[in-house]
Amino acid sequence: MHTAESLKVLVACEFSGTVRRAFAHRGHDAWSCDLLPSEDRSNKHIIGDVREILDDGWDMLIVAHPPCTRLCNSGVRWLSVPPSGKTIDQMWQELDAGCDLFSDLWNARIDRIAIENPVMHKHAKIRIRNYSPPAQSIQPWQFGHGETKRTCLWLKNLPALEATKIVPGRTPRVHRMPPGPERWKERSRFFEGVANAMADQWGNIAQQYAA
Repeated sequence: MHTAESLKVLVACEFSGTVRRAFAHRGHDAWSCDLLPSEDRSNKHIIGDVREILDDGWDMLIVAHPPCTRLCNSGVRWLSVPPSGKTIDQMWQELDAGCDLFSDLWNARIDRIAIENPVMHKHAKIRIRNYSPPAQSIQPWQFGHGETKRTCLWLKNLPALEATKIVPGRTPRVHRMPPGPERWKERSRFFEGVANAMADQWGNIAQQYAA
């Protein structure tokens, strides 16, 4: 239920429900959307292309993990030397598709937007409409997880996240995951500590509605 004191929050590109649950637990009307069904089988999850529901009156859009394989700096080499089974044309087509999605989300008619993504290479930056640099980069160990995974946040009308629990441990667990059919899923899984920080810090914007 959407009340005057709550935000209507759309969490895009999330099948785990981690960010959605963090906002819902704090009283917000939070929904997730992904091409995959939700792991927790929530009735607050929409299966489909998130671009089809961007104009449905959301107060905040959080893009938890958009497809980034072709956008991130760590994979730029594949644009000139494609992996086995792919062609260079396919690599650039996938880059264009990823940039189109990022552009549509970044330019959505929603007042407050946060998009999570790794560091981008120059070919992606020039393809994104109204591109601006990320507002900040964060690490899991700043939010209670003893791991390293640098993540950039592109923010529109939202403050930078403040660290909530700095802990020891700098293990690149995600980077060291062995190859396998579920590897991409685990690499895209959101950190609960970061989700809670988003819900606590950005969710407080709801007080402006109640004032």
